[in-house]
Parts: sequence; C-alpha cells; structure tokens
Amino acid sequence: MRAFDLAREWPASTTSICVIDRNGETRTFGDTSRVSRVASVSKLLTAWATLVAVEEGSTELSTAVGQQDCTLAHLLAHAGGYSFDGAVPIVAVNRRRIYSNTGYDMVTEHLEQTTQMAFGEYLRDAVLEPLGMHRSFLNGSGAKDVVSSVDDLCEFVRELRAPRLISSHSATIVTTTQFAELEGVVPGIGHFDPCNWGCGAEIHSIKHPHWMGARNSASTYGHFGGTGSFLWHDPAANVSCVGLCELEFDAWALHHWPIFFDAVLDELVR
Repeated sequence: MRAFDLAREWPASTTSICVIDRNGETRTFGDTSRVSRVASVSKLLTAWATLVAVEEGSTELSTAVGQQDCTLAHLLAHAGGYSFDGAVPIVAVNRRRIYSNTGYDMVTEHLEQTTQMAFGEYLRDAVLEPLGMHRSFLNGSGAKDVVSSVDDLCEFVRELRAPRLISSHSATIVTTTQFAELEGVVPGIGHFDPCNWGCGAEIHSIKHPHWMGARNSASTYGHFGGTGSFLWHDPAANVSCVGLCELEFDAWALHHWPIFFDAVLDELVR
C-alpha cells in the first residue's frame, strides 16, 4: 500500500498498522502481532463490554452511578462531570464533555458489583475471547491498561463494523453522538464546541485540527491513546485503520497521522 511509505517517516522506533478496506481485506505494515499497552483505546473495549452487560441484564445505561443525576451512559460519554483523574465531580452532569479516566473506573467498579466478577475477567469472557483476541488482556484500569496487538484490535474492528456480541442498536449508542451539544476538550488536541462523543467512541464531527484526517467523514468514530495507539472506522468510506507506535502521542502524531489517514482514504476510496 503506497500510503505506508508515509509511516516510514514517523519518528516512532516501532510501528505496526492494519488498514481494512470496504471489502474487509487487510493491508498491514510492521509486526502486527507485537503486543503493547493501548492506553485510552482501552475505553472502546470497556464500553463494548459494558453494553454486553446491559444486554445480559446485569445493568442499564440509565442506572445511577456517581453524583446526582449521573448515569452509566453519562460516564461512558464523558458527560458525568468528573475530571480526568479526580474522584470529586467538578461540574454538574451533562454540562460539559470532560474527558475522564475516573468516569471509566467508576463504570468498571459498577460492573464488578453487578456482575460479581473482576472486570478483567468479564472483559475477557464478554469481548476478548469471543472475538479471538487471544493476545489481549487487561493489566490495570479499564480506562487505559488493556494490552493488545494490531492483529487482535483488527478483530475488534470487525466487530465494530458488523456487531455480533451486541445488537446494532447498542453498537450505535457506542459509535454515534450522545448528549449532543456539549463543548469540551480532547486531551492533547484542543477545545471543541461541540465536542462529540458516543458512549465509548470519539466522533470526528467537525473537529479541526484533529488526530483524524481531513478526509475522514464526520461520522468517523474511534479513539487514540497516549502510547501512540489509534483505531478508527469511517462508516461513509467503510474503511478502518488501527495502529500501535512505540512513541508517546505528541505533536509528531498530530502532524503525521492526519496526512497518513488522508493518504489511506485517497488510495482506497475512488
């Protein structure tokens, strides 16, 4: 794939990438079996496991968790009013999109109570094993500590594209904007109004500049992680991209990633 020539220019010491085209065929770059911590891309897997629990009847998205009027859905969509890593809410519910690891830790604590299972075990049984993600596991917080490979994450992307573990309705809740007109900040990127998010996935919308490409449609959803990880699916193009880099997310990624993503879409979408 010609676009991979651009990835050779990245300053990361090790990079692995998989692109899935509209026909489900893959193009890969680097060692896609290599495992590393995927940082905040973990939140997508945690959100999916949460919707499995909802469909199993263990909980509901409307269940109260946290401060007054806060629900499980608010926490998944970063609308619960909690700071990035603080246990005390800093604004009322549904006022701002405050990206919060704390909110996701509250989600997993709630799931542990309702399922009577450690969250790492539940994630494995509900998502990782059914999808054949045999090299993936949770080693800490469900907000940021999943260890995985590009190969395994591609199996999850196939689930995003054609859900089997949850209904299409539940998948839509994860991958389309919830609590729509909220302004907020994407960490490391900037302030946006609105700052669109689903119950798990960030929505590209009209955000600019952004870690996704200018050619990514407004409906593109996904996540990036501070370890240089990324995952997105563009429903308009029906193209997906997953990558793991051995370099912390910084200005280099904001420069190189959008150029690469645009090249991928240029090459695959005629």
